[in-house]
Amino acid sequence: MYPFKVLNHEDIKSILDMKNVIDIVEKAYVLKENKEASLFPMVFHEFEPGKADMDIKSGEVSGAGIFGLKLVSWFEDNPSKGLPAVVGTVLVLDSCTGLPIGILSGEYMTMMRTGAAGGIGAKYLARKDSEELLMVGSGHVAAYQILAVLMTMNYIKRVRVYNAHSFDRAGQFCADIKGKLKELLAQTKEQNPEVYEEMLQKIEIEYTPVNDIETATRNADIIITATPARQPIILKEWVMPGTHFSCVGADMAGKQEIDENILTDARIFVDDLEQSVTVGEFETAFKKGIIAKDSIISEIGGVITNQAPGRISPEDITVFDSTGISLQDLLTASYVLEQAEEKQIGMSTKL
Repeated sequence: MYPFKVLNHEDIKSILDMKNVIDIVEKAYVLKENKEASLFPMVFHEFEPGKADMDIKSGEVSGAGIFGLKLVSWFEDNPSKGLPAVVGTVLVLDSCTGLPIGILSGEYMTMMRTGAAGGIGAKYLARKDSEELLMVGSGHVAAYQILAVLMTMNYIKRVRVYNAHSFDRAGQFCADIKGKLKELLAQTKEQNPEVYEEMLQKIEIEYTPVNDIETATRNADIIITATPARQPIILKEWVMPGTHFSCVGADMAGKQEIDENILTDARIFVDDLEQSVTVGEFETAFKKGIIAKDSIISEIGGVITNQAPGRISPEDITVFDSTGISLQDLLTASYVLEQAEEKQIGMSTKL
C-alpha cells in the first residue's frame, strides 16, 4: 500500500491561477529544450469514426522526477445521457519508483495550460506594441486564450471575436467575457494580488463580435485560432506584415485553421517538431511540400532560452503552432498536487 491523491474539477479550480500556469508552461518548454523532459509517442484511437475517440499524450519530466499521461476521450452521444462529451484524466507517477502519485481531472487544467500556451506564443513572438487581438473561435477555451494574452501583453486595447458558424454566439461571448475573465482571476486575487489589480484594468477594453473575417484579419496584430476546423478559416492574402498567430486548435490529424501558404512567408515555431508536422497546423503544408522540417525556426523553448531568434523585424509574420504536449499537463498536475497536499485539498487514499 502507498499514498495516492485524487483531485476533482473543483479541487483543481481552487488552486490554479493563470499567472502561475503561464510560468509552469514556460518551464515545460525550457525543460524540453534542455533535454530534461521528453515526449512518448501519442496514441489515438477511434471507437466509432466521427462519434467516439480517445487520445493519450504521455511523457517524462526527468527535471521534476515525474512521468505520466493525459487521456482525453470524446463520445458524441454522452450529453443525451446526461454525461460530458469530453473527459480528461491525468495520471502522475514517480520516475524513481514508478509508483502513482495522483490522478486528476483534466478538463480545467487543459483549458488553463492551452490558454497559457497561446499567451506565451504572443509574449515571445508578437510585436510588443500589439493593440488588437482577433480571437477566432468562441468556444470554451477562448476566454482562457484572451486572459493569457492580456496577462502577457501590455497594450491590447481591442479584442475582436469571430465564430465561423454563429455571429450571435460571438456576440453573446463578448457580452459575457468580462464576467468570465473576472471569474478566472479568482485565484490570481489570492495568489498574485498585484497581478490581479493590474488585470482588473487590462480587461476593461473593447470586445466586439465580427462577421467579416477578412477585415478583422487585416486589422489584427495578434490572431489566436482555437477551433476544430478542417479547412482554412484565414487566407494568406488577408494577412498583414507584423501579424502574429498562435494556433491552438489543430491538435489531431486533419485539422487546419490557417491557409498553409501563410507559412511560406512566415517565421514558424512549434511546441514539438514531430507533432507539428503529423497532427498540427503544419501537417498539410508539410505533406504538400510547402514547408520542410528545416523551415521551422525552432521549438518555442529555443526562443524562451535565447537559443533561437524569434521575431527579428516588426514586419515579420510569426506563427506558433501549439499542438499541446503532455509536459504541460504533467508539470501543471505536479504543481496542483503539491498545493493540494499543502492546503489539504482533495482525497488522500492508499492503493
